[in-house]
Amino acid sequence: MKLALIGYGNVGRALGRLIANQRREFPFSITGIHTLRHGTAADPNGLGSEPEFGPRAGSIEEFLDAAGAEVAVELTTLDPTSGEPAISHIRAAFARGMHVVTANKGPITHAYADLRDVAARAGVVFRFESAVMDGAPVFNLWRHTMPGVRVLGFVGALNSTSKVVVETMERGGSFEDGLAAARAMGITEAGGAFDVEGWDSAAKTAALANVLLDARTTPQQVSTRGIARLTPERLAAINRQGKTVRLISRARRTGSGVSARVRAEVLDRADILAAPQGTSNILLFHTDLMGTFGTVSIDPGVEQTAYGVFSDLVSCGADGDAATPG
Repeated sequence: MKLALIGYGNVGRALGRLIANQRREFPFSITGIHTLRHGTAADPNGLGSEPEFGPRAGSIEEFLDAAGAEVAVELTTLDPTSGEPAISHIRAAFARGMHVVTANKGPITHAYADLRDVAARAGVVFRFESAVMDGAPVFNLWRHTMPGVRVLGFVGALNSTSKVVVETMERGGSFEDGLAAARAMGITEAGGAFDVEGWDSAAKTAALANVLLDARTTPQQVSTRGIARLTPERLAAINRQGKTVRLISRARRTGSGVSARVRAEVLDRADILAAPQGTSNILLFHTDLMGTFGTVSIDPGVEQTAYGVFSDLVSCGADGDAATPG
C-alpha cells in the first residue's frame, strides 16, 4: 500500500522508522512527503529512507497526484481555531478516492460529521486513532470491540502540560518553572498557552464528543477554564487537604443534546483521575451496558503516536470499513 505523508515532523519520522521495521509483515511504501519547511519529495515507485526534497509542490492536489498513493497521511500541526489546512488536505484526498489517516485533532473537532459522510460516499476509509491519546485504543476500541454498547458520556485527564505544571508547583517551583519543564519535554502546544488555558483539552473533548456522542461541536463551544490562575500558594492549601488539581474533560448526553466542558478540578489524591502523572493520561467511558471503564496511557511518546497512525494504516488495508460510532 502506497502512502503520501502531508507533514514530516517527529511523528512522521517515527512513522517512517516503524514502517521500515515492519515492512516484512506490512509492506507499506512511502511514495510522497510534502512539507512547508523541507519542500516536497515524490516518487510513485517509493522513496528511500533519506528522501531528497525538492521545491514544494504548488498545491496539495499537485502533490497527491505526483505521489500516486492510495492513502494520504495527514500529520500537519494542529490549528484549534479552524482545523485548517488539514481539513482541506483531507477533502482533496477524498476527491481522489484516497483513504485518509490523520493524527491531527483539528479536522475531528471542526468537521468530523461532514468528513465522515464524504468518506462514506466516496467509499474510502477515514481513521484518526492518534488524535486524542497518542495511539492508545480509543476510537478503534469502539469500532471493533463494543457491539451494542452506547456511550453515555466520558471523563478524562488528557493534557500533559497542565499535569507537569501542577506537579512542578507541588514540588515548590513556580507556574513558569512548570511551563519551562513542559517545553523542555517537547509536549506543549503553542508554547504552552493552549495547554494551560484549556484549548488542547477542549479540542480533545470536542473530538471525542463528535465521534462517540455525535455532538457536532467545536473547541470554541466547549465550556473551558484552564489552570492559568492557579498559584503555588493556592495549590499548597489544596495539598494540605490531601487533594490535588487536574485539568479534567467531561461530556455527557443530556435531554437537549450533549454537554461538554473542561475545568481545573480539585480532586482527592485517591481519585483515579488524579493518578496519572506527567505525560500519562486517563480516559473513562460511561456506558449503558458496560458501566464505566477506560483506558490509560503511561508516559506516551512520539513512538506511540506513530503506532496509532500505523494501526490505522493496517486497518485501511484490512477492511476498508469507514463506519464509525455515532
